[in-house]
Formats: sequence, C-alpha cells, structure tokens
Amino acid sequence: MQTSSDVASATAHVSLPDDVDLHARPAATFVRAAMGFSSSLWVAVGEREVDAKSLLSILALGAKGGTSLRLRAEGEDAVVAVDALSRTVSGLQE
Repeated sequence: MQTSSDVASATAHVSLPDDVDLHARPAATFVRAAMGFSSSLWVAVGEREVDAKSLLSILALGAKGGTSLRLRAEGEDAVVAVDALSRTVSGLQE
C-alpha cells in the first residue's frame, strides 16, 4: 500500500521565451508533453495554479512571453515530468 509520503513530488520555475505567449499552438505543445506522464501536473503563474493537462486551463492563464511559470508534479514520474516540461517551455516557439 502506498501512502502519500511515498509519492514523489517535484517543482521547478521556468520562464516562457520572451517572444512566446502561451496561446493555442504553444499551449497545445505543452499539454501534449504533459499528457505523456502519469503524475498529476500543475502549472502556476503567480498565485493561480491550473491542471497542466488541461488546454483550456493553460490558455486561461494568459501567460505572456517572459512570464515565470511554476511547474509542480506529484506521482511516480514527477521528477522526470518536471524536467521534461521545463525543457518543453524553454523550447516553445510561436
């Protein structure tokens, strides 16, 4: 039986590239990457945190180029997921 203290978690801070707003195409790229992991994933801008696997939630953040995002994961592949999503954000293009 797995208890909550056994669940891996990870957090990272990454900034959107200066020339990339988190609108439809970049957001879809991010969500596709997030969907590849079994962990629960969240992305936050300031105090607002949303499900990283929900395109509508990501779009609702309205993140503009240069915005700092906080990525958070809980689950078996949390560390790998946060690392991969950090690289995904850094590589986003318009």
